[in-house]
Formats: sequence, structure tokens, C-alpha cells
Amino acid sequence: MKTILRHFQGEFLRRLLLIAFPIALQTMLFSSRSLVDIMMLGQLGELDVAAIGIAGRAVFVATLMIFGVTTGGALLTAQYWGAGNHQGVRQSTALTILMTLLAALGAGLIFLFAPQAVIGMATNSEVVIALGSEYLMITAFSLFTMAWGSSIAVGLRAMHQPGIATIFSAIGIVLNIFLNWVLIFGHFGFPALGIAGAAWATLLSGLIEAVLLYVYLSHRRHLLAMNLRLLLGAVELGKIRRFLSLSMPTTFNHLAWSMGIFAYHAIIGQSGVEGLAALSVMTPIESFALALLIGISNASAVLIGNQLGANNHEAAYYQAWAVSLFNFCCAVVVALVMVLCKDLVLDLFSALSGESRALAEHFFLIFAVAVVVKSIPMTMIVGVLRAGGDIRFCLYQDMVAQWLVGIPLTAFCAFILQLPLEWIYAMLIVEELVKSVGSTIRLKSRSWMNNLVADG
Repeated sequence: MKTILRHFQGEFLRRLLLIAFPIALQTMLFSSRSLVDIMMLGQLGELDVAAIGIAGRAVFVATLMIFGVTTGGALLTAQYWGAGNHQGVRQSTALTILMTLLAALGAGLIFLFAPQAVIGMATNSEVVIALGSEYLMITAFSLFTMAWGSSIAVGLRAMHQPGIATIFSAIGIVLNIFLNWVLIFGHFGFPALGIAGAAWATLLSGLIEAVLLYVYLSHRRHLLAMNLRLLLGAVELGKIRRFLSLSMPTTFNHLAWSMGIFAYHAIIGQSGVEGLAALSVMTPIESFALALLIGISNASAVLIGNQLGANNHEAAYYQAWAVSLFNFCCAVVVALVMVLCKDLVLDLFSALSGESRALAEHFFLIFAVAVVVKSIPMTMIVGVLRAGGDIRFCLYQDMVAQWLVGIPLTAFCAFILQLPLEWIYAMLIVEELVKSVGSTIRLKSRSWMNNLVADG
């Protein structure tokens, strides 16, 4: 324990927090988009809340797929930066942009041409399907700006400059709130578009945010300022193969995991609109509650990746244990704050019916416990194992924990035992317990410690 604490003190802790807080803030800003959508659409009715909840989960699946693609670039960029190879940083970021744009194209085509099929997987309500489909068809185009922004963000994060992306995310969310108010309710002469207005607000604010970030990087002649020549120059078969070898397992991991989250949503959604409405309210609350833990986990990946790229394996090992314990302590604090603020937070969603409000209150307390349980596997998987390129283990563990244990158990409790929704929602914790055990054993083995850029 003394060795772990020694590696965690001083400069390492300072750099961890300097990277973690902007990432946490960026996560909260990203989550606030869906929070604002739900709060504003909640004034129109529970059907709109249910529709935005399902559509938001579908967009969440696509978002995580894009984030999965960026993982290959994030691993390489962090280790290139640790090795002092600035050209490698530029090339890996350029390649990340190209690959995420291809991923966005695939997901966007599904949202554009088969939105009813996507929404229909989670509900039988024709009204909810129609509303959710309208939202998906518009937000399909926002995936491209998301791909660009997330690619630049992981590059900045690897360079210990996450604050730049956070500033532009803040600009984007302010625009999103304003455009939501204008387009949902019809101010300044615009028609009241309802849920379509929320979709247009997401698209337009994301586009403006991406353009402003591009202009800023170009004007400052930043290392990550991109141009067509640099993007095309990144297209080399050997580099693409290495990128895909790192990003494809993680992309599939993200995709399978996020589809599993959608499956949980669909299982609870079969109970009716009330269950969907309560779950839709919980979606942004979950993201807000996990923001600090996500920030610490991603910051850990950068710093441990830097250590591995510099071949400081002993320091990386003890810092891995240190950040895992630190994130667990932070999770306990977050859970306590959630319990104390429960009524204050849920009062923001005034459109909920009595039954939906009661469900949301129970879900809220259950998730406070889940935050603590989630903190261990989150740090070890995102912040440690993937930093060393141990992505196949992460993939296999997630598949087993979610698709062979968590989802079948949840479906059994819902459809066979027909337990109350609160118990079904609590089954999500089982998956995290399985991953906690597996990740702890894997971290202790040291087999995840790899230098991914040893050959340049």
C-alpha cells in the first residue's frame, strides 16, 4: 500500500486531476444535452419523454461506437506523446478522424433509412415510434460532427490539453439550450417543432461547435490543426492495420455493450410508457453521476499510456492500483451526494406522472449503489487495461458479463419471474460485479502492460 501511495502522490495526482476535471466537465456538458431535451419535452407530455429516451439510447449506441473507434487513436496518441513523437501524434489523430467519419456514416444511414425499426425494438406504441423516428432521422447528420469532435478531443487529451475541447463543448451546450427553447416551443417567429425541434437544435449546435473548434486550431497553428493533405497522408495500409487491430475490438466492445444497454432499456420498456419515462429521466442523471468517474478513468488511461510508452512499467503498475482505489473513494462520495439530492433533482421533471415519479425515485437510489460498484471495473477497464492495449480481454469480459450473465438474468426476472421494475433495474449491478472480479485478477497479472509504439 505504501508503494501504491508513493506512486500516486505529488505530480501524478496533480496531472491526473488536471486532465480528469475537464473530461468530467465535458461529459456533464454532453449529458446535459439529453437532460435539456427531456426537461423541455417533458412539458409536452410523457409520450415525448418516452420517445426521446428511446431515441437517445439509440444515439448513445452510435456515439459509443464512434468513441470505440477513437480508442485506437487514443492509445497510439497517448503513447506517441509519451515517447515524444509529435509527428506520430498528428498522424494518429488524422487517421482517427477518417475512421470515425466512416463509422458515423454507417450509423447515420441506419438512422436515416430505418428509424422505425430501431425505435420499435423498445416499444410497441405507434405514437412513441413515430416521434422517436422523427428525432433519429434528423440527428443522423449530427453523428459526423460528433466524429470530428471526439477524434480531436482524444488527441488533445493525450497531449494533456483536454480543456480546449471542454471550452468548445460548453459553447455547444449553450447553443443547444438556446436552440431547444427556440425550436421546441416556437420562439422568434419559428414554428413550434416539438421533438423535431430538439433534433434540429442538436444538429445545428454540434455543427457550429465543430466549425469553431476547427477555426481555433487552424488559427493557433496547433499540432492537431488538420488539413486535407494531412488526412490523406494518414492513409497508409500498415498504419490502418495497426489502428484497426487496436480499435476494432474496442469498437465491437463498445457497440456490443451499448446495444446491451439498449436491450436493458427495451426489457424495462415492455412494461409500458411509465417505465420508459422513468428510465428516460434516469439516463442523463446516470451520465451526470458518472461524469467524475469517467474523467478520472480517461485521465488514468492517458497517464498510464504515457508511462507505458516511455517503458516505465513499474510506475504504470502501481499507479493503476492507485487510480482504481481513488476512483472507488470518489464513487462513494458521489453516491452520498446523490442520496442527499434525490428529491431536488427529480423535482426538475415536473411532467412525470405519480407512478413514473415513484419509479424514478426507486431507480435513483438503486443507481446510487450501482455507482460505487461500477467505479472499480470502469477504472480498471477504461483507465488501465485498454491503456496497455489489452483490448481483447476487455471485449471478452464485457461479452460474458453482459450478454451471458446480465441480460439473460434481467430478462428472466422480467418475463419469467415478473418481478417489480425496481428489481429488474437492480439486475444491472450483477454485470458490474462480474467485471470487477475479472478486471482485478487481470490487473494483478501484469499481462496488460504493453508498449504499443516501440517500433515508432
